[in-house]
Amino acid sequence: MSKYDALWEYIQKDGSPFLSLTFEEIQGIAGLPIDHSFLKYKKELLDYGYQVRKISMKEQEVLFEKKD
Repeated sequence: MSKYDALWEYIQKDGSPFLSLTFEEIQGIAGLPIDHSFLKYKKELLDYGYQVRKISMKEQEVLFEKKD
């Protein structure tokens, strides 16, 4: 079980082609703050039909994209 499973399930259930979440929203969904380990864990999202398209440190948000 991954520490980001709750986030991945949330994104999958949303079903949008693109989904943008702030770091604060991610913390609320996952129950933990986003940190450097997110870069390692983001590969798990492919199993849920999505990928991380962009991480913006300036805007403090992550853009997720549904895979075809």
